[in-house]
Amino acid sequence: MHEPGQDLKLEMLLEDDPPVPEPPPHVKYMSGSSRGKDASDKEEMQVDEGRVSDGSVDIRGHPCVKSKSGNWKACSLIFGCEVCERVAFYAISSNLVIYLTTVLHEDVSTSAKNVNNWGGTTFMTPLLGAFVGDAFLGRYWTITVSSVCYIVSLVCVTMSVSLPALKPPVCNVAMLSSVTGCQKASTSQICFFYFSLYLMALGAGGIKSCVTAFAGDQFDNNDPKEARRRMSFPNWWFVSISFGTMLSVSILVYVQDNVGWAWGYGVPTAITGLATLAFLMGTPLYRHQIPSGSPLTRVAQVLCAAVRKWNIPVPTNPEFLYEVDDASSFRRRLPHTSSLHFLDKAAVKPSDEGSMHKVDGRQSPWEVCTVTQVEEVKLLVRMLPIWWTNLMFSAVFAQVGTLFLNQGSTMDRHMGPNFEIPAASMPLFITATICIFLPLYDKYFVPFVRGFTGDIRGLTLLQRIGVGQILSSLSIAVAAAVEMRRLKVVADSGSMDFGQVPISIFWLLPQYVLTGICEVFISVGQMEFFLDQAPDSMRSLGNALYLSTVAVGSFVSSVLVSIVTRITYDSNGGWIGNNLNRSHMDYFYWLLAILSFANTLAFVWCARLYTYKSMHVRPRMVERSHS
Repeated sequence: MHEPGQDLKLEMLLEDDPPVPEPPPHVKYMSGSSRGKDASDKEEMQVDEGRVSDGSVDIRGHPCVKSKSGNWKACSLIFGCEVCERVAFYAISSNLVIYLTTVLHEDVSTSAKNVNNWGGTTFMTPLLGAFVGDAFLGRYWTITVSSVCYIVSLVCVTMSVSLPALKPPVCNVAMLSSVTGCQKASTSQICFFYFSLYLMALGAGGIKSCVTAFAGDQFDNNDPKEARRRMSFPNWWFVSISFGTMLSVSILVYVQDNVGWAWGYGVPTAITGLATLAFLMGTPLYRHQIPSGSPLTRVAQVLCAAVRKWNIPVPTNPEFLYEVDDASSFRRRLPHTSSLHFLDKAAVKPSDEGSMHKVDGRQSPWEVCTVTQVEEVKLLVRMLPIWWTNLMFSAVFAQVGTLFLNQGSTMDRHMGPNFEIPAASMPLFITATICIFLPLYDKYFVPFVRGFTGDIRGLTLLQRIGVGQILSSLSIAVAAAVEMRRLKVVADSGSMDFGQVPISIFWLLPQYVLTGICEVFISVGQMEFFLDQAPDSMRSLGNALYLSTVAVGSFVSSVLVSIVTRITYDSNGGWIGNNLNRSHMDYFYWLLAILSFANTLAFVWCARLYTYKSMHVRPRMVERSHS
């Protein structure tokens, strides 16, 4: 898990004024001190030196000036956009099953299936949003259009829970005792409500996929000071969205239960609207990366060019491979790597270049690709094993919103004589742990570990994820041990079929706290890894890959539950029956712990083989010499 050039990168980041590398022979600095330059050239040089060096432009397409754009002043507005998206999403998703069963009068099994389908769709749509952002609209306009779509969907959801015509009549006690039961929602009412939800999922796809990458665009990686700030950004980003989640699962859920659904959904709608307005007002501050075309097209070009030249040998010297050294472009070039050797055939120059089709004066990318484009595809391929070995964590984390809650609902939830904590409020301890531990991680843990590892981040990206994998296995093992203790109390108290088990719900606190600490390492590490290691032109896709682990991991959890239930089913319901006091959910937890530990070993093996992305550092403001 060693980062190539790590020592050099550390030196560059720690120095306030790093040495500028010598330009290659065919380029020269636009320096005002060059002989033969007049005063106007010097003035132009001074203006250029104040601009960002990664090719970022403002909303009008002009090069960004550092002092007037980007950094934390722009990030704070982008933070607000994402935090409010999280507030609205969790305000609706946390209590959605209750609304479906008590207001729309759906069956429990039907409502659970509908919530899972909607949640999975919400975390899969970022793949579409990333494609649109990277290929066509750019991240800013994708966020803007998606935010408008999101607000419209929230207004529709609020109308659905507020207007009597859009929901069935209130179900009273007389209806519950009658033969017919409660009147179910009509087809039109159901269609309008689920149309609103899936419109919300579509809007969330554009926001979730692009907002993190767009926030990362506000820091110039070629500037040591801004690069250092960017490394702290994922930690504070996660703290911010955790506070948004806390607001939703505590205050807004309480409003829904005790004040009304209209207020419970209307408040996050208004908050999101104000946040979107603030985001738009900050438009002059933002730095933009120009869309570089469809990432799928770039991948297809490399594969097509490599297959076309399958029988052509690759030169032993990578200098003979095709590359465009466009000094007028700020795109960072990727150096050649020796892995996935077959793909290098796409960059082999043809023997008869004159017979090849050219696009804009250059070789057609369907026939020969640049080394940078080939390396972009290699990066995606190398990231796939890391993505695959992170799915098990999402499968374990999925138990927080399902089996952990079922486990807690059977326990003594009293806090004093008059207050009973809802089992659904226990995830607050995860969020609180994140909000407390993340600043401590950034302020104390990173500098302490940096003294041993020499890495500017303290732990490398994959080391951080690896620690999270270990903690994930530990948290589910602790959950299994607590469940064994709960079942022992059940047996001793004789409460197999009735009442609460005389054991405090706060026995679950260790597994919730461990899950929160695990999130600090693995979730933030995953987000930073996929954002940092994705090609510059595909950062939104990298963020979408991170989010897709949640969706696919939840699906893996559902499959495991279905398989275990079918195999272990008996008169008591098997490992996961309706009566948890007669079931053996601890066996299922131990199974997850074993699978999680095995997955951690697979992750370590993949991490040891992984080669980190490296960059050619281009000197600032260079121009091709025509002399």
